[in-house]
Order: sequence, then structure tokens, then C-alpha cells
Amino acid sequence: MKGKTTPRPTRTSEEPQSRAQVLDGRSPGGADISHRWLLLAAAAILMGVVALGRASAFQPSPLPAPQAVKSLAERLGYPADAKLLIVHGDDLGVTHSEDAATIKAFEKGMVNSGSIMVPCPWLSEIAAYARSHPDADLGLHLTLTSEWAFYRWGPVAPKDRVPTLLDSNGYLYPSETEAAAHIDPSEAEIEVRAQVEKAIAFGIKPTHLDAHMGTLFRTGPLFQALMRVAHDYKLPVLLWKDLLDQAPFMKAALGPTDITIDRIITISPTVPSSGWAGFYESAIKGLQPGVAEFIIHLAYDDQEMQAVTAEHPNWGAAWRQRDFDFFTSPECKKLLEENNIKLVTWRQIGKLLT
Repeated sequence: MKGKTTPRPTRTSEEPQSRAQVLDGRSPGGADISHRWLLLAAAAILMGVVALGRASAFQPSPLPAPQAVKSLAERLGYPADAKLLIVHGDDLGVTHSEDAATIKAFEKGMVNSGSIMVPCPWLSEIAAYARSHPDADLGLHLTLTSEWAFYRWGPVAPKDRVPTLLDSNGYLYPSETEAAAHIDPSEAEIEVRAQVEKAIAFGIKPTHLDAHMGTLFRTGPLFQALMRVAHDYKLPVLLWKDLLDQAPFMKAALGPTDITIDRIITISPTVPSSGWAGFYESAIKGLQPGVAEFIIHLAYDDQEMQAVTAEHPNWGAAWRQRDFDFFTSPECKKLLEENNIKLVTWRQIGKLLT
């Protein structure tokens, strides 16, 4: 209403008397706000120091150091310094003489492993033994060569699927050098798979794979074909440390579960017949800790073996008889015992892949 004035509200004692009074930090009751802020700030700093102290007192424990990688011997359940040995007879299935001698050596106990050449004429005989001895440690000696002059064989796969494996007579090439120079790796893989499948069809349950005359070790593509087959069938392959060091392309083809033994020992043509037993005796006495394999060739020096190995004294009939004589002898057994050497098998090694 005109001429009427609105009364001013009465100021209470709790309200600030002026803006300057608030900015100056004074309250109407006389309390100093700046002093309160200082106290609050000090308390906050103190709480931060206490929290930092607690955090430092409860630092997480350092991560444990990574465990050392176990050696193959340790993975097999033996001490790291154990001397473990596979005594391995090659070339089963080639002749009756080789089959019979190797089976006899198995029975004697110092030869505990062997490998079968699937393309060869006496496969049926050793397959019958494998079926009747399911615990025998028998692998496949994968074969891409046919080395004897008058005793030849061809592939397991149909010839029209693997033409590069064949020489001019329709047999496998006689040497690993010739074979590696001619073979298409894809055809090598076809043949290797055919050999594995035929062995299985004959009732053989292979414990491992290896390469006859090392043909599948000659080039990277051939080795890759071998390892693809091994991985598909979950089988270990005979590989050793020196071999991998000499062929870096092999290391590149290996997977995280592939197994390498420490060394192989095999006699060479430079050893005279008079030094045969001495070579093996020295090798046994000098065996180092780890897993090693003796690669040996057993047969009788009989008419069959002499005919097969004619014109080829190296790895011939007399050579194989000497191997048989040593590894079935009481002296061999005694040497293994005296040097605390334990025999192991590829079957045991293969269980590490499962």
C-alpha cells in the first residue's frame, strides 16, 4: 500500500554482522574460523601420514623366484644325476635274422627298445611279436630309403601318390642324400602317415618315431612333415641335443611339449672288429647323467643276412652279429649294474606327452 513501509527484519545475534566480519574469519560468538581450518588441515595431514605408514607396513610379499626347469631324468621320476639309458635295436622287419636276433636280445634284458621298418618284407613277423607282447617298447623306423644292392623295397603309399620318392626302378632311393634331393616333402608326409597307419592296422602300438638313415632330418620341410605326424599321433621323436644344435631349423619346428634326450651313442665304421667290445665298454663306463640312447643293429651272421648285405660290410651281417654278441653278454649286464645305469623306455617318455 502506498506510503506504508516494510519493517526490516531484526538481526539475530547468530548472524554475521558484516561481510567483512565473515571474510576476516571471525564469528559473532568470537570463535576464530581460521584457527579451526588450521586444526582441520593438521588433522588431515596427520591422518595421511598414518595411512602411508600403514601402507608401507603391509607391502605385498615379493613374488617367489621361478622354479628351475626339471631335467628329463627328473620328469621321469629319477634324480637329476641319474644315468638313464635306452638300448635300441634298429631295423626290425627287414629280415627274419634281424627280427629273431632282436627278440632274443629283448629276452636277455639288456636291449629294451626297438623300431620297425614298415615297408620291409618281414613286417608281419615282428607285428605278430608286437601283438603278443603289448608291453614291448616298439617304435617306427620311418623309412624313405632302400639301401641294399639286391634287396629293395618301395613305399607303403600308392606309387602314383608319391612319385618323387621313387628311383628309376620304382624303389625308394638307396641313400638319404639322393632321397632328400628328390622328395617332395608333401609326398614324404603322405608316406610317413601311410607307414604309421599300416603299423597300427597290423596291431602295432608304436611308442615313438625315428628316422631311418636320418632322411627326415635332412631339410627343414622334411623335418616339419615328420613333426606334424608326430604331433597328430602324440608320439615322441628320437631327437638329441647335439642334433638340434647342428640343425637350427629343427628347433624352430618343435612345440613346447616336444622332448629331447641328452645324447645318442652309436658305433661307426672306424672301429675295427677287434675293438667292438672295448668301444661299448668305454661308452658305458663314461656315460654321463641324463637320458642317452645306444643305437645298435642286431642280427645273426647267417646266410640270409650275408645275402641281404652283400657288397655292404658297414652295418652288414658280421657287424650286426658283433652287436648282438656284446649286448646279450654277461659282461654287458655287469657293466650296466656296476655303473649304476638304469634302463628306461620310450613308452615311459611318451607318457610325459599325455
